[in-house]
Amino acid sequence: MYPELLHLGPFVVSSYGFMMVLAFVACYFFLQAEGRRLDWEPELAQDLVFWAAMGGVAGAKIYYLIENIGRGAGRNIAGLGELFLGLFTLDLQRMAAGIQNFGAGLVFFGGLMGGMLAVTLLLRRRGRAWLPMADTVAPALILGYAIGRVGCFLVGDDYGVPSTLPWALAFPNGLPPTTLTVHPTQIYEFLLGLGIFGGLYYLRTRTRFVGQLFSLYLILVGTERFIIELIRTNRQYVLGLTGAQLIGALMALLGLALLYYLPRRETAAETG
Repeated sequence: MYPELLHLGPFVVSSYGFMMVLAFVACYFFLQAEGRRLDWEPELAQDLVFWAAMGGVAGAKIYYLIENIGRGAGRNIAGLGELFLGLFTLDLQRMAAGIQNFGAGLVFFGGLMGGMLAVTLLLRRRGRAWLPMADTVAPALILGYAIGRVGCFLVGDDYGVPSTLPWALAFPNGLPPTTLTVHPTQIYEFLLGLGIFGGLYYLRTRTRFVGQLFSLYLILVGTERFIIELIRTNRQYVLGLTGAQLIGALMALLGLALLYYLPRRETAAETG
């Protein structure tokens, strides 16, 4: 475990904060390249990442605070303000410091919902269609998620249930600590995330209808998270399922519904 990567006087670069910033930067460069291919206006990629980061981190933190009411609320709110100020001024050190103040209190599905809401508002202001942009952004979403999971691994957060497999690890200084060897589910998700990114990246120029790539994203990511939760230790809510499993199942079902509906809508529009 490497919770801290570097000390520069009073400033500490946490591994979690660094990987989160790296995830945002990777998404920016991906979208910038896609923007050149699709002939976007020059600043659109930067605006997408900025709005997605603000909405995503806010949503992730709100989801976490709802699930963990009263746990370090002051520190979390201060960290949120620090991150937003860093995003506004493009100050990477301030962004990392803000994320560090969050601890591990960021929840992916809350971030996904918050980021989608923020980007939707941006697209409405720009007069751009939502679904074609969702296709473009989908590979970036899973790329950023995969990179973020490395940060979880480095701080010892979001691991799985006890395991005796050869690659099982203990996190004695984790969040929370464990001396038992457990499934390193963060690494599983990193590898699965890269695989999903590779598949979506390959298909991004081979789709047959608008919304196909986003539909596949919903199915793959929802299914991946549902399966991973089987070897995680999260709280169960309904029918023995965790909150992440419920949302993952809904994502996958929505993706399947879109795969069925969207091509038929396009066909009807062409013949109507």
